[in-house]
Amino acid sequence: MPFENWMNRILLILFLCVVCLSACKKGYDPIAEERVQAEKDDKIIQDYIAATPGLGAVIKRVDSAGIATGVYYVELAPGSGNELFTNSTRITIDYTSKVLTTGEVFAESNNFHPSFTLGEVLRAWKLGIPQIKKGGKIRIISASKYAYGPYDQPQINLPKNSVVDFEIELLDVTN
Repeated sequence: MPFENWMNRILLILFLCVVCLSACKKGYDPIAEERVQAEKDDKIIQDYIAATPGLGAVIKRVDSAGIATGVYYVELAPGSGNELFTNSTRITIDYTSKVLTTGEVFAESNNFHPSFTLGEVLRAWKLGIPQIKKGGKIRIISASKYAYGPYDQPQINLPKNSVVDFEIELLDVTN
């Protein structure tokens, strides 16, 4: 009888292990998902650039520490000055934000001119805004990863993974 109890315990433990392992969700790889989304976003942006006359000649891709990002920009007006941008730099802007694929405006300043520290804005803005100076104007086209990412934004009616198009005028810069 003691051998049977011991054997039953081993079988029970093996059974529980099999049940636990079979319940595990296999195949979820967030890094692979992000890579797939980045490829989709880049295709949307490249198709848009190709379909917009003259845009391919003037648009540039932002590099971050020598690595190409999913953020593109067109300098509409350079501005003037010799600003040094850090995360604590305070910027005052006028902006319009649209979904690239539909052209639908989802946010704009309406001439309110909000101020932010550069460290608290979207990554696309952190990378794009330093490309101009005070008084300058820039258009930033951003892959979803550098904007709102894989999260719905119901308060502004923006679906997850949206490729966005920002037009920003840099009114003031304070360090």
